[in-house]
Amino acid sequence: MTDLRLTPLAASLPSTVPFVGPEAQERARNAPFKARLGANESIFGPSPKVAEAMAQSDIWKYGDPENHELRQALAAHHDIDPANIMVGEGIDGLLGYLARLFVGPGDHVVTSLGAYPTFNYHVAGFGGTLHTVPYADDHEDPAALFAKAAETQAKLVYLANPDNPMGTWHDGETLTKALGRLPEGTVLVLDEAYIDCAPTGTAPELDANDPRVIRTRTFSKAYGMAGARVGYAIGAAPLIDAFNKVRNHFGMNRAAQAGALAALNDQTYLAKTVAQIATARTRIDDIARANGLTTLPSATNFVAIDCGRDGTFAKAVLDGLIARGIFVRMPFAAPQNRCIRVSCGTPSNLDAFAAALPLALEDANRG
Repeated sequence: MTDLRLTPLAASLPSTVPFVGPEAQERARNAPFKARLGANESIFGPSPKVAEAMAQSDIWKYGDPENHELRQALAAHHDIDPANIMVGEGIDGLLGYLARLFVGPGDHVVTSLGAYPTFNYHVAGFGGTLHTVPYADDHEDPAALFAKAAETQAKLVYLANPDNPMGTWHDGETLTKALGRLPEGTVLVLDEAYIDCAPTGTAPELDANDPRVIRTRTFSKAYGMAGARVGYAIGAAPLIDAFNKVRNHFGMNRAAQAGALAALNDQTYLAKTVAQIATARTRIDDIARANGLTTLPSATNFVAIDCGRDGTFAKAVLDGLIARGIFVRMPFAAPQNRCIRVSCGTPSNLDAFAAALPLALEDANRG
């Protein structure tokens, strides 16, 4: 069969993926990485209680399609009603459902140029028109985003706080004030994947039933469960209920549900991990400065290192690190692509990075 009979939209899309995973890179180089510092996973791992709960989860059963226990626990954790929470297959899965709910051919969506790209793929996949605005001093720019939304009559605006890939952030009060400029009928998709790593006050104080905003959070970062794919959205009850029209009701596996519940119930372990992340951020900054580089302030589990030139030079540094077994990534849009992005890791991970960075810089300087 030569004609796949794809929809015209699907046939028109480029055959690309937003990320080339470290496993694919290891296969290409025919060697494992010494340090996996590119995917913003938590190398510190989840609470030991997570593994125990997942092992005892009766995996022969389908997961509860209502995610009842986890939603109840999340509601208690955030002091909101379970009707304001939707659990899904990571934030990526939830973003896909949001695009399916809101975006059709010709609908307009706004994001920052160089922001998390998976959202853009979902928008394109449903025929939406994506508009971008530049970062301002390596921060996403709420005023510019909301102005572009008004100009284009956008249905959705995507904003990550703290930001990926730069690690920068706005305090919650800044975002709360900025919401006054969000045009009527536009929904802000506030991606808070890294909020557990951020300073107190980073999350805006918003009513969960505020119809202007839907927030997304995850167990993939500070909770250390990236491989389990558990995320959740907080939003007004009618919007949360709309997910039931389009979501995969059996998308959450039973072990992931049990693991997320155990992780949520071990806030002591979360606090320990957040402290380890803070220590690692300081170490990455020290390594960068020892090599004549600077870093951007970070409220995430990674640090953006400014390589001091342009994207071509930063890519050469990245290639030098990859060649020495250090997996890192970099932003894809200028001027942020002058940086490389290094995930927080264990002391041994960062020792390996510290040994490889000066050699990678030598390679890059030689051109």
